[in-house]
Amino acid sequence: MASSSSIHDDDGAAALASLAIAGLVPFSTVDWPGRLVATVFLQGCPWRCSYCHNPDLQSCREPGAVAWAEVAELLEARRGLLDGVVLTGGEPTRQRAALAAARWARERGFEVGLHTAGPYPSRLAALLPHVGWVGLDVKASAARYDDVAAAPGAARKVGESLRLVLEAASTRGLAYEVRTTVAPGMAVDTLRLARELREAGVVTYALQQARAEGTLHLRDAHPPGWDEEYAALVEAVRALGFPTLHLR
Repeated sequence: MASSSSIHDDDGAAALASLAIAGLVPFSTVDWPGRLVATVFLQGCPWRCSYCHNPDLQSCREPGAVAWAEVAELLEARRGLLDGVVLTGGEPTRQRAALAAARWARERGFEVGLHTAGPYPSRLAALLPHVGWVGLDVKASAARYDDVAAAPGAARKVGESLRLVLEAASTRGLAYEVRTTVAPGMAVDTLRLARELREAGVVTYALQQARAEGTLHLRDAHPPGWDEEYAALVEAVRALGFPTLHLR
């Protein structure tokens, strides 16, 4: 009769083999502030933001292009050179096996970072104990969220995910960044969102300008007058008093 530990190991191996991995970056200094990491792109996202710069990762039906065994081999070979691994996408929490990946990395001494838009709060809750840093994409104010994400119920889900991240930051010191990508036409709503986030207790916030290259619907990321409008937005957000504000 198999022991419970061997059953657990077999289940974890099966989960890891099931991961649909769209890409792997062996070395990155930009995906986790202050860390040198490998970045794993997981396929699939339930939302359809018009300015998404990885639209090829949106499909939940596309097979993976990289096997987990390749990721594991890379990490084992770079033990002591890399600080950790970042799970991104797409939306990494779409795949339940992301939890097995985080556990595998942690068990081998790697820190784990996570990029998420928060569409699966219950899966995020399971992942958070295994994660040292979270980059949470919050896209719009509560009133506009479902339209921006093109998904009913998106506002409620991301609100719960934000609560989970802030709770983990408060209770166990989870490092995090909440960030918003801003496209032309979004300045007024982004300022409304920034107020909501500051009132919720967010201390680390990032604004990043959308870029048109590679997106499905955003044709011009810098129409006439946008740079000035964005600069005014930055000053208005700065005045809200976030202890840490990053601009990209």
